[in-house]
Amino acid sequence: MIRTIKNLLKNLNIAKNQVRHSSGETNLFINGKPITVPSYFTILQALRHENVTIPTFCYHDRLSIAGNCRMCLVEIEGMWKPQIACAMPVAKNMKVRTNSEVAYKAQEGVLEFLLTDHPLDCPICDQGGECDLQDLSMKFGNDRTRFTDIHFEGKRAVENKNLGPLIRTEMTRCIHCTRCIRFASQVCGLDVLGTAGRGGEMLVGTYVDKMFLSELSGNIIDLCPVGALTNKPYMFKARPWEINRANSIDVTDATGTNISVNYRFDRVLRVLPRENEEVNQEWLSDKGRWSIDSLDIQRLVTPMYKCNDCLIPTEWDKVLKMVSKLLKCNKAFDIMAIAGPYCNAETLVATKDLLNVLGSEHTYVERNLDYSETVVDIRASYSLNICMKNVALSDKILLVGTNPRFEAPILNARIRQAYMFNECDIYVIGPKCEYNYHVEYVGESVKDLANAKNYLEKAKSPLIFVGIDQLDNPDAVTLMRELIKISNSLKKSSDWKVLNILTKEASFAGALEAGWKPGGIKAIQSLKPRVILSLGADEVFRKWTPPKECSVIYIGFQGDSGAKWASIILPGSAYTEAGGTFLNMECRSQFAQPAVSPPGKARFDWKIIRAIAEYCKICLFYTDEDSICRRLAQISPNFVSCGTCQKRLFEDLIPQLLASDSSDCGGQPFDVCMKKLKEYYCSDIYTSNSPTMVKAQKAVMKMEKSPYCPV
Repeated sequence: MIRTIKNLLKNLNIAKNQVRHSSGETNLFINGKPITVPSYFTILQALRHENVTIPTFCYHDRLSIAGNCRMCLVEIEGMWKPQIACAMPVAKNMKVRTNSEVAYKAQEGVLEFLLTDHPLDCPICDQGGECDLQDLSMKFGNDRTRFTDIHFEGKRAVENKNLGPLIRTEMTRCIHCTRCIRFASQVCGLDVLGTAGRGGEMLVGTYVDKMFLSELSGNIIDLCPVGALTNKPYMFKARPWEINRANSIDVTDATGTNISVNYRFDRVLRVLPRENEEVNQEWLSDKGRWSIDSLDIQRLVTPMYKCNDCLIPTEWDKVLKMVSKLLKCNKAFDIMAIAGPYCNAETLVATKDLLNVLGSEHTYVERNLDYSETVVDIRASYSLNICMKNVALSDKILLVGTNPRFEAPILNARIRQAYMFNECDIYVIGPKCEYNYHVEYVGESVKDLANAKNYLEKAKSPLIFVGIDQLDNPDAVTLMRELIKISNSLKKSSDWKVLNILTKEASFAGALEAGWKPGGIKAIQSLKPRVILSLGADEVFRKWTPPKECSVIYIGFQGDSGAKWASIILPGSAYTEAGGTFLNMECRSQFAQPAVSPPGKARFDWKIIRAIAEYCKICLFYTDEDSICRRLAQISPNFVSCGTCQKRLFEDLIPQLLASDSSDCGGQPFDVCMKKLKEYYCSDIYTSNSPTMVKAQKAVMKMEKSPYCPV
């Protein structure tokens, strides 16, 4: 009996080993503990998988392995010297020790070498308190050095490089980890940075006198483990232990990038990315990082009303009475609301509730989408229908009238990831733009879509990205009809959505989810309202001038064209002050925490709407964040399902609900707003008011005149 049980257990262990071997797993020992990891792991990945601390400088999960710093040395039984864990693959029955005297001495020696030539700039270095070299020196280093040459010859000194108005360099502090070089080449697609020389004479920089300007350039500051690359606009402003942090969402584009707003004394100092594998990994666009100084420009801080073409400051009580009188003295049909690009879901819901109670259904966003009879009701007709992380799995991509490099830099990083690691072929129908991957131009108008189908036929995971600007053209219906035909003709799995709309505004998806309608400019021209409630909408007033009999009530944080034509101005809050719920281009709901208080007499936008309702003798049944959150859940459960990307339903009904095609399909060439980098930095009103973005734009224009620009 006992022999039978032993045989059964033996057979069971053999079966387990066979399954493990077939699944590509490897057994090894870490500090005497047996573990099992995938066979493609390196030792460093295995150590991190088991939560074993190992010091590193050059290694990064999202970059290729370099093995420069030699900091991750470990002892491996059977090898005569320590090995670097980041580049050594695991092997069967390998015995790794990270806590042995050999490993500790090796790591201490590497740190001693690094600190030999490293300057003592910690008191004046912006990286102080966030420096990997400081942290690892305290944990793995020694308190003294054996090198005495520096007392006679001095430490190594390197000339600083001019990388532009955004990145400050102190190359004497550089430890040659090459993270910035690999990021620029692999993620940004720019071979601007490189190395020259070897050993102690090695230099990191540009081969020629050229600035490093990219839509993602600021991420090399976060990647730098020391203070060699720092944030130039943030220079000498604060220390890490002095600032507070609030988790927020970037509103400069529609990707919904997760950010951390750093502030002190009720003032925003800088913005850093937050890691979210589903959305932005750990990258942040330059506009999201550096356009925050726009919040101090042309701020609206007190209520005002217009009298004799002059805006007169007043108190909230007086101006709210004027607004309520305007709303009550006009017919419901003559009242309209237009949402701008930075509204949160709370403001959109409160405004729509107010107008609905008044009897008006005229709630519009600035952007026009008239290719479908029911564009608001089906999410798949106005959003990204595939999860952003799955874009990297595509093998063929068609870009129709869009340049995602500047319209959605975070999404473009996924496209480049597919190009780099999945051998993805990328085709473009539209004008020539600056892409950071090789593209093949197959046309420039709707008429060329038939030829584009041939390029996608053999694809296993094809994707089509349509710029939302092209859905505001006379050929929009024909364009969508042809793209839907192409999408349906391609062989793909049932859960793989081919056709995707690339949106630009942070509030667009949330507005349509709340029941707002697209086509604000057309609605104004046809309905001719007498009262317009503008929620930070400025673009509409650049294309349309309100007549004298039309009163504009402007609720926003920045005075521009909307405030110029306003009869009444109600100062609102920016995204760093109000926070709120935002839906990105996937219709993924995310919540932004407020960081600082609104300046002056400014108030939260949705609370301004709530106060207007009270003065109009209307009860909206919500007074605080909890109650308005319940109202959001009543309108759409997606608003409160934070972090999840819901499945698209009823996309097969879109072809049946396309509007009648009244155009003759003249085949007008597609146009893209941001073709080059100089058009990216100041592409909208918010970023145009940013002094830092203006400097970056001037730097790009200066670089274009340089003889080294095409290099």
